[in-house]
Amino acid sequence: MSYTYRSKLIVVALGGNAISKPGQEGNVAQQFENTSYTCNYLAGLVEQGYQLVITHGNGPQVGNVLRRVELAAKELYRLPLHICGAHTQGGMGFMIAQCMNNALVERGLKQRCSALVTAVEVDRNDPAFQKPTKPIGSFYRKEKAEELQREQHWDMVHVPNQGYRRVVPSPVPRAVVEEPLIRKLVESGELLVVGGGGGIPVARDEHGRYAGVEAVIDKDRTAALLGRILDAPHFMIVTAVERVAVDFGKPGQRWLDRLTTEEAQRYLDEGQFPPGSMGPKIEAAIEFLRGCKPGDARALICDIEHMGDALAGRSGTEIVPAG
Repeated sequence: MSYTYRSKLIVVALGGNAISKPGQEGNVAQQFENTSYTCNYLAGLVEQGYQLVITHGNGPQVGNVLRRVELAAKELYRLPLHICGAHTQGGMGFMIAQCMNNALVERGLKQRCSALVTAVEVDRNDPAFQKPTKPIGSFYRKEKAEELQREQHWDMVHVPNQGYRRVVPSPVPRAVVEEPLIRKLVESGELLVVGGGGGIPVARDEHGRYAGVEAVIDKDRTAALLGRILDAPHFMIVTAVERVAVDFGKPGQRWLDRLTTEEAQRYLDEGQFPPGSMGPKIEAAIEFLRGCKPGDARALICDIEHMGDALAGRSGTEIVPAG
């Protein structure tokens, strides 16, 4: 990889609000509208000379696919979770690439963006498979939940005041199956959408053969892995808030402009970043920077509108290796 692309390469992890806004139905037209808005800001980064490798979440979308599968179960065969993930990754990749290309055309830029359906390898012996924790899909009444446990062998948990919901394992991403191709495309200067929804989880048997597994990989952890694989100097996690805060929502709330990995880990250990919100993003940033020296790389957490400002140091929260 040339130094120019190395210094300007950003792995961008788009949060759910970049595609589906809270309170919306989340239909296809709304997704395209939201994605176009996001891609206008992403194209602005390309205009500044940055090369992007984009990843994204797919929680609401894969939940809708699973719901369709359930509603059609008496008429059509069921789809396994990894195939549902592949379907949403392909459809959303197409949407993001199309919106990016339209934004690039509007700015008179010659670059084009392509989407690559991506499988991510996990370990069959990952402890996550013994303790599923990732909620997916719809809520059910107790009787239906017991039926699904019995017939589909689903793991279910009770959520007070809402019902029962399926939980699946969330194993650690170990390798990206398409890594050689992604490397070649990045080295040639391409703009990519890869690893959507954390990637399609696959595991190898004793003969080295891949097979899909019933799991969901955290998208930010996969994005961090991609950043390390590609030796990217910038890892940007795009979320709903402009900066990270400690004592969030409390009278002493304090916004953070800059953190070292050591400080971030300390706040994480103190419970400042809950597992259901900022926690996974901080963990991914720390993992991305693991083994780096000051000046090697940085992670940024910001919102859509301030991506450019965050890169320039005027907004967002920057996380850097401890000195």
